Amino acid sequence: MERRLAAILAADVVGYTRLMGADEAGTLQHLTELRQQVLEPLIAEHHGRVVKLMGDGLLVEFASVVDALTCAVAWQNAVVEQETAADEDKRLKFRIGINLGDVIVEGDDIHGDGVNVAARLEGLAEPGGIDLSDDAYRQVRGKVEAQFEDMGECDLKNVAEPIRVYRVRTAASGTVAARPASEPLPLPDKPSIAVLPFDNMSGDHEQEYFADGITEDLVTALSKIRWFFVIARNSTFTYKGQAVEVTQVARELGVRYVIEGSVRRAGNRVRITAQLIDATTGRHVWAERYDRLIEDIFELQDEMAQTIVGAVEPELSAAERENAVRKPPESLDAWETYQRGLWHLWNFNKDDNVEAQRFLRQAQDLDPGFATAYAFESYSHYLHVMLGFAEAPAEGLAAALAAAKKALALDDKDPVAYFAAGRVYMMRGQHDASVAELERAVALNPSFALAHHGLGCALMLSGRLEEATEELDRAIRLSPRDPVLWGTMSFRSLTCTMLHQYEAATEWGRRAMHEPRSADGGYWSCAVLASALGNLGQTAEAREVLDEALRRKPDLSLAYLKQTFPTKQPGGLEPYLDGLRKAGLQE
Repeated sequence: MERRLAAILAADVVGYTRLMGADEAGTLQHLTELRQQVLEPLIAEHHGRVVKLMGDGLLVEFASVVDALTCAVAWQNAVVEQETAADEDKRLKFRIGINLGDVIVEGDDIHGDGVNVAARLEGLAEPGGIDLSDDAYRQVRGKVEAQFEDMGECDLKNVAEPIRVYRVRTAASGTVAARPASEPLPLPDKPSIAVLPFDNMSGDHEQEYFADGITEDLVTALSKIRWFFVIARNSTFTYKGQAVEVTQVARELGVRYVIEGSVRRAGNRVRITAQLIDATTGRHVWAERYDRLIEDIFELQDEMAQTIVGAVEPELSAAERENAVRKPPESLDAWETYQRGLWHLWNFNKDDNVEAQRFLRQAQDLDPGFATAYAFESYSHYLHVMLGFAEAPAEGLAAALAAAKKALALDDKDPVAYFAAGRVYMMRGQHDASVAELERAVALNPSFALAHHGLGCALMLSGRLEEATEELDRAIRLSPRDPVLWGTMSFRSLTCTMLHQYEAATEWGRRAMHEPRSADGGYWSCAVLASALGNLGQTAEAREVLDEALRRKPDLSLAYLKQTFPTKQPGGLEPYLDGLRKAGLQE
């Protein structure tokens, strides 16, 4: 068995699967011409030997690490220059890893850890970048003019010990900011957002499609939110594989917000990170990390897209509301007036709800075609009744239904309009119509947490308790910091009570009471907790909680609850009402 010390360069094409899927024959011809006309002459010039071609990659042996690195730098720079004329979505880009190590020689082929480490380093490298092992770095330090970044010790797949990695900075791995500056595009009149391609951090290029799938699903899901202006994936994918400046992306695409993230897979586990950035200020609006087991990869892609969008939508909406609140009322346009209305709406008290209706009607005056402003006016009338603020509930529900129908007439694809109509039908005891409208809202936008909340409530009052539980849990999962989370948890408690799961009902009731907006939500969360405690026989605490509910709504009674929450089956609220009786609530 022959062994020798060698410098090993491993390289492959970034996004090769995507390129082949788009144009197999063209990609093969393009790669072959680039290899023969540019890469192989460079390799020969630097005294290297092509050991083998591997579809989209090459394995090259050098006697000197200095030769290997100078060849790699020239390689990456030459590819950038060569590919400038090609269409952006067809440009070839390489990752390169270099290692110095012992190899086993078999004829013209080489094997062993020296080769394996180079291949794993190539997997870590940035698109257009070069990564070196510590052994290789020590041989080139001070001998090659290049900038090195110490990446620390990295665990490489099928390599026993961690390897210290050094990253080489080249023109090919530079940032988008190096492009010629251009005039920024004007921002649209509604929130504008771009989803940058999620980075594959797995060191396994087979996972590239999974990261791309998450990105594409996010773009699709965001596009279903009709008040978002979403940049198409064909534009955002031109940044794939580049180290980008978010502010520059925003200038070039004409957006205010940018989502970026990464995917890291190990075995049957995957970690997905995402963050929402206000690119006009560089401020991080929201960031989250998700750890999941992979069972069905397509189901996971769908779940993560809905989960991330469900979290992003309320965070972005909150940022827009804060921007609107800081402006003087006389300077607000229709969108900002609408956001000011939502700011009041989510405070869940009587005076703010009246203000919400005023601002939402003002937004309609500024833009008579603003369907979602009518839809949320409908929801504000619904809340006025549901939270016990309305002196004439029937009139309030009539106003709510009229506003919802106006929203649907303006835009029959607006999920908020169907959501608003569904809530009104629920309180009017039209259960089948309520479920149908809310199911339509969810179909139009599966990430619409508030619609899942409403559907869960409607299903609960229809006696479909298991389905209600699933929808309420989905609402909580999609938007764990939603302004109406106290309400979702309260209905979750009520559903448990209807299933005679009183301990679970108590737990959910306590969680609802501890939500920041619960105190502004009137008597409702207190009442469901009091009922759960009453059914558990904890009557002293149940009475204390009921007293708080009565403080918030002195005229609260069992008759009022029967009227406000009509059930499809007679006596459908009985477990809830019975718990309140035990707590001391009167008819």
